[in-house]
Amino acid sequence: MIAQFLFAILLVAAGVIFFKNASKIYRNIRLGKSVDRFDSPSERLKTMLLVAFGQKKMFKRPIPALLHLLVYLGFVIINIEMLEIVIDGVAGTHRIFAFLGGFYDFLIASFEVLAFLVLASCAIFLVRRNILRLKRLNQKELDNWPRTDANLILAAEILLMAAFLFMNAADFKLQQLGAPHYTAAGSFPISQYLTTMLPENIDTLMMMERFFWWFHIIGVLAFLNYLPVSKHLHILLAFPNTYFSNLKKKGQFENMSSVTAEVRAMLDPSLPPPDAEVSRFGVKDVHDLTWKNLLDAYTCTECGRCTASCPANATGKLLSPRKIMMDTRDRLSDVGKNIDANKGTFVDDGKSLIDNHITREEIWACTTCNACVEACPVNIDPLQIIMGLRQYAIMEESKGPASINNMLGNLENNGAPWKYAQADRANWTNS
Repeated sequence: MIAQFLFAILLVAAGVIFFKNASKIYRNIRLGKSVDRFDSPSERLKTMLLVAFGQKKMFKRPIPALLHLLVYLGFVIINIEMLEIVIDGVAGTHRIFAFLGGFYDFLIASFEVLAFLVLASCAIFLVRRNILRLKRLNQKELDNWPRTDANLILAAEILLMAAFLFMNAADFKLQQLGAPHYTAAGSFPISQYLTTMLPENIDTLMMMERFFWWFHIIGVLAFLNYLPVSKHLHILLAFPNTYFSNLKKKGQFENMSSVTAEVRAMLDPSLPPPDAEVSRFGVKDVHDLTWKNLLDAYTCTECGRCTASCPANATGKLLSPRKIMMDTRDRLSDVGKNIDANKGTFVDDGKSLIDNHITREEIWACTTCNACVEACPVNIDPLQIIMGLRQYAIMEESKGPASINNMLGNLENNGAPWKYAQADRANWTNS
């Protein structure tokens, strides 16, 4: 009864902590401006099924895609077993679903094979990151915590899968030795080979089986509560993020409604003036982004496919689309902490997304080619954030590179990006 009571407390505490942290993330996302992403539900559902569930865009790189699919499916399917663990923990039973007979044997065998594949895939990912040191996984923005975060998650998954297999191995050996309470149930195609590493003493085996059982359940609950502070939050957010994807063609920019209204009023004086003053053109801080931009930031997997596809980054320029998303998430987290510290109200801290997190050099290096958007496996759009920051720099501050300022001046004076007058634009036809 003591074990059952402790288990119930642990389960409730883990749930409460996760709900509290998830609520803060939801609150932070809602700080963004409104944007309509609720149209075309059938098309959005199709996008989510293909991109998030089917991982369609991952398979442009087949080998890491296959490894990722094994980890994803394995970890999700294996944790179906958590249902049995939770019931056993609360009720004080052991393998309560054993009455399913042959189907139960099939399930446990499948879980074991998947656990082994998850363990092997995570080991390969660790080698790719830390020994082979793939370029996109070892760039400057991943220094310190981001790299540690990735390694911690991979190590945690290896430990959880190992605990699962050793738990089954101890259980299987106890079944063979006829230990009380361990009735024959399950099939163990992987863990049966681990039994030779375990002692023959029943009492010691029971202690080991319980240790691995508790290690596995505590590890899973700890993993659940680590997600909100980790890049691996994409495990949960990839689904809503792909559902709310931008369904318009890539490269189709949204007109600023406030500017459109003013232009229409200038062209047609009979139209009523714009409804209200615009507080700000473009994006200075995270409050000026849409909730979808902020959801993008929390969903970023830090995989670096966007940066690896970026032509500006390939030529040595400072821009990294991955860093844009990481910086946005960092700033949003700071804003959330500010709100928590000031009893639900944001107090100006003298900082902003532009300059304090993302530099001017970064935003002007972008070619707006959409390669980053195309490459992202969960349909994140760094370009929208970059364009918003550019709009703020030009429309609010009149600050831009000399080449941009010259082009805008030529557009205003000549109606074209070039420095000669409109009357001379066709002179080339006379040569």
